[in-house]
Amino acid sequence: MKKYILKSVCIVSAMLIISCTSTKKSDETIETVTHDNDNLVEITVEQFQNSKMKIGKLSMETFNKGVVTNGHIDVPPANRAQVSAIMGGYVKTSPLLVGNWVEKGQRLLTLENPDYIEIQQKYLETFEQLNYLKSEYERQKTLFDEKITSQKNYLKAESTYKSTIALFNGLEQKLLLMNINPSNVKEGKITSIIPIYAPISGSVAEVYTSVGKFMDASEVLISIIDSKHKHLELIVFEKDVMSIKEGQLIEFQTPENSERIYKAEVHLIGTSIDQENRTVRVHGHLEDKKEPFLVGMYVEAKIITYTAEKLALPLEAVLEEDDKYYILILNEHTNHGYTFEKEMVHIGLKNETSIEIIDINNTLKDKQILVEGAFIPLDEEAGGHSH
Repeated sequence: MKKYILKSVCIVSAMLIISCTSTKKSDETIETVTHDNDNLVEITVEQFQNSKMKIGKLSMETFNKGVVTNGHIDVPPANRAQVSAIMGGYVKTSPLLVGNWVEKGQRLLTLENPDYIEIQQKYLETFEQLNYLKSEYERQKTLFDEKITSQKNYLKAESTYKSTIALFNGLEQKLLLMNINPSNVKEGKITSIIPIYAPISGSVAEVYTSVGKFMDASEVLISIIDSKHKHLELIVFEKDVMSIKEGQLIEFQTPENSERIYKAEVHLIGTSIDQENRTVRVHGHLEDKKEPFLVGMYVEAKIITYTAEKLALPLEAVLEEDDKYYILILNEHTNHGYTFEKEMVHIGLKNETSIEIIDINNTLKDKQILVEGAFIPLDEEAGGHSH
């Protein structure tokens, strides 16, 4: 916990009033009472108002305990595509830029290669041979059935015809993979250019090529990401994974907006441990899918494994002094000001705004406590000193 100091107006009062005095008027006489309590602090009404102080009581607050981890924003494998060509070629056109949205089936770029022509020529030649080979096979079958020709001639004609059919079908499938229409080839329309189409809808994440560059079949041309189904991909160490359960709340932050806490839910937990890093992957579903997260964005997260309601005070209501913790309890309120007594307390859980006060005997249940304007963090005061 951060060390806290009393605001300047309170420090002055505390230094001046080590033992407090008050006066009582009875039967037209003034009686002076001296207090020997060094823990009393007097604050004037003006100081109270100027420092925007506030008196309150212990209240129930929610405290969480969890596993601190990190990870990144990701999408499922089905929403990520690395586009390559079935055959290498020179890039003819490449009009897309990173960030462009493309629809499934949209033309991305075109490739050019003389080898494409040879495949189409072979397909066309095979197509033309089929009619002859089919008629020859049928003729030999008839002659063989009538015992006019030998079985050898018949089997040879059958083998040639069926193997040519297999070659023809294989070439046709290859043309389809190259995005060339076989019907056009049968009509003699042969091209040296093939188009490359988008396999999914999404945004262009990377363009790895440029016009005129030769790209092998193994090289990625364009990367596409459909970010409509973003999720959290977290890394949890082996020692913590047993406390992680599906459905648990995830609170996370991004470096770009570290002051805001986003929420997600544990959806899937990996069933094997990475042997190198001794970690497990945890997949989380985002609460708000409309947030403009970028795929690959780093996140710091906390998976909530324990939640409890506890009596608490705001962080600024508690002073740390020599590893002990104190609060200011209202002792007296007059028209002239306020008198508080500094009392030691025991603390428990903490969150971003509150700290648990352990009050086993309920001695603080109905006490009025200075909850705002009492103490401020040392790092908020230039040259601040602990009280």
